[in-house]
Amino acid sequence: MFRSGASLAAGIDGVADDAVQPNGVDLTVAAVFEQTSPGYVGRDGKSVGDRTEVDPHGGDPPIYRLEPGDYVVRYGERLAVPEDSVGFVLPRSTLLRNTCSLDTAVWDAGYEGRGEGLLQVGRAIEIEQGARIGQFVVADADHEGTYDGTYQGEN
Repeated sequence: MFRSGASLAAGIDGVADDAVQPNGVDLTVAAVFEQTSPGYVGRDGKSVGDRTEVDPHGGDPPIYRLEPGDYVVRYGERLAVPEDSVGFVLPRSTLLRNTCSLDTAVWDAGYEGRGEGLLQVGRAIEIEQGARIGQFVVADADHEGTYDGTYQGEN
């Protein structure tokens, strides 16, 4: 069973009241990055390639003008996945309607941090810093242990 947005909001720092949805909590764009060097995924190790932050253009708030391609977005909210749950981030429908998608991995029970996702841009788009682009949802999960990996407490 999925948790309500109201129950999730208690575990997210600085969440705005209008970001709380019936079945989740909206996540915003804090920063956008382009990967500039290869990463590595091996059997006994991993590394994330170098990144350059995309400069937003003027405005208040600033606006990212993104050409088609792949970007890493850092969410503005620091959150925690309850220990009896598993979390997912899904794109808001406006992204999809603008030929963009947002992919993320499973967020394991006990994860805490300011996560990131892969923003795939199909056609050029402008996104304001702080705009809501994804929705964090959490489902009850039966599992052993909690997350204690490399990305615990990130960003």
